[in-house]
Amino acid sequence: MAFYEKLMTMDRRVVYITMALAVAIPLFVPFQVPIHTTSEVKSVYDFIESLKPGDRLLIAIDYDPNAMAELHPMALTICRQCFAKGIKLFFVTLSQNGPGMAEQLVSRLSKEFNKKNGVDYIYLGYKPYPGLVILSMGQNFRISFPMDYYGTPVDSMPIMQGIRNYDDMKAVIAFEAGWVADSWIGDANGRYKLPVALGLTGVMTADYYPYIQSKQIIGLMGGLKGAAEYETLAKAKDRIASRGMKVQTITHIVVILFIIVGNIGFFMSRRKKL
Repeated sequence: MAFYEKLMTMDRRVVYITMALAVAIPLFVPFQVPIHTTSEVKSVYDFIESLKPGDRLLIAIDYDPNAMAELHPMALTICRQCFAKGIKLFFVTLSQNGPGMAEQLVSRLSKEFNKKNGVDYIYLGYKPYPGLVILSMGQNFRISFPMDYYGTPVDSMPIMQGIRNYDDMKAVIAFEAGWVADSWIGDANGRYKLPVALGLTGVMTADYYPYIQSKQIIGLMGGLKGAAEYETLAKAKDRIASRGMKVQTITHIVVILFIIVGNIGFFMSRRKKL
């Protein structure tokens, strides 16, 4: 069998095993991938750094477990930055599978920073129909969330005293794996002028760059790379996304090599037929 024929008939198990090694080896081999920060990520970091203790941020955890690898590290790093600065956080989730993601985040950080529910933060919980919920919160948070995630009336909690709607928030930091991002931009920012920053999955990122140019969002973090950039800016201690960048870099190189090999085999076979 000719060389090009071997390339064209490569056993798919070779591809699977190679990809498995490309994922596993970087986890055990110590090396660093250079992380260069971009302006759209730095603008989010600088905005949060500009806030003062006692300022309020709305945190939207609108992603499912399948997007956890990309979005959880950036949500974790930003919330740590906020708690370290004494910023009060208002958590909400508009994804049907998001409550577990938010609960895990809130539980971990409240213990880590010794923050008290109802005083330093509040987890409002989940409600369906994201567009309607976002619009209703622009009028009054209590329309959609008379009670928090744990069933406690929000009016009985110190953190909600004097809080009515978006006018009492500095911004929303929305971590998105779907179309809810459009509602935050169109409704929260477009109608109520609430500043919006987005954390997005990698495949979504390119679609939202025009909103930076139009100043409808103050910045965005895209995929694992965006999370790694934010970890670098915030000097995060565990660097989950930065470690993941090693795997992502090697696997991308392997995929590119397979594409090159496949194309070499294709063009050699076509040339032979000619």
